Amino acid sequence: MILNTKTGISVDTENDLTPAERHILQKLIIWAAMASSLEEFRWKKEEAFQKGWNQSGPLRKREVMKIILNDMEEKVVQRLSETP
Repeated sequence: MILNTKTGISVDTENDLTPAERHILQKLIIWAAMASSLEEFRWKKEEAFQKGWNQSGPLRKREVMKIILNDMEEKVVQRLSETP
């Protein structure tokens, strides 16, 4: 899957992310759509990185993930601002 950020960066999840990062990203895509606040999304993000993949332990946030996560946070804020 190719992710295109608002800043114009394209990320090929198959080649640019590890399997553990892809797993976390899948969870966070759902949380970005469901979170009732930016704080809730951030909490879920930190929880996911602490648990890792299949409870394997903490996962470091590489630069590519930081770019994706910043973009996701912006989308959460936008979604919440448009919600009545």
